[in-house]
Amino acid sequence: MGPDSDSDSASNPNGGWGGRAQGLFVKAAVLIGGAVLLKRLTKSKTRWDHARIVADSLSGEKFSKEQASRDPDNFFNIRMLTCPAAEMVDGSKLLYLEQAFWRTPQKPFRQRFYMVKPCPKELKCDVEVSSYAIREVEEYKNFCDRPRDQRPLPEEVIGDIGEHLTTIHLRRCDRGKRCLYEGSTPPGGFPNSWNGATYSTSELAVLKNNEIHTWDRGFDDDGNQVWGVKAGPYEFKPAPSSSYSDMFSPLNFPPQQFLEKRIEGSFVLQE
Repeated sequence: MGPDSDSDSASNPNGGWGGRAQGLFVKAAVLIGGAVLLKRLTKSKTRWDHARIVADSLSGEKFSKEQASRDPDNFFNIRMLTCPAAEMVDGSKLLYLEQAFWRTPQKPFRQRFYMVKPCPKELKCDVEVSSYAIREVEEYKNFCDRPRDQRPLPEEVIGDIGEHLTTIHLRRCDRGKRCLYEGSTPPGGFPNSWNGATYSTSELAVLKNNEIHTWDRGFDDDGNQVWGVKAGPYEFKPAPSSSYSDMFSPLNFPPQQFLEKRIEGSFVLQE
């Protein structure tokens, strides 16, 4: 070793090792910090997180306008409006849902309560969505459009939960799919007697950007479909900023006789 090296070692006896140790310490700190940050960012969601995401995605004003434009022979431009109505003691979210034709939102043909909560731990699913009939249903028309002080109180809402209709079990969608959650009623569906049916099935998919796909159908004892759309699920997308001219779109004014015939085959109307 030459004289220059000896001189450097004498002036800084810890030179080489100290620098390397400091560098290793900085790298370790960066790696640990990155790992902590990554863990926070990728922290797995709780069962209640999934239920909240589904409840939030269902809520709001949505339309099937785009689908009705593509396939007017099978789909109407339907307005679906959903909002929080109450919270149960166990934390389950109770939503009020109504569906109406776009041009007559004040006259819903379907009104339901939806209860959203985590799936029971023994089932292989993430979120349970159950639908219920509504007692005193007339009092709930346009519930979501009203100021809060003009709606039934949460305790009244809970008291008006009627007959259980269906339950859908949702699971998180696989990576790469358009949906966030999807699911259906159990095999065999639930009892239903409308229009000659003996049971009904429901499918639900929650997509990105709060898009919702629903498919409700009724079947007789022989497995023949007796009500509901046959072409596929309804696709509801959040309300766009509509123009005044949309009001007079032919999609919103089908001939009355044709309309009534198609309604009977497509929907379970309010009982």
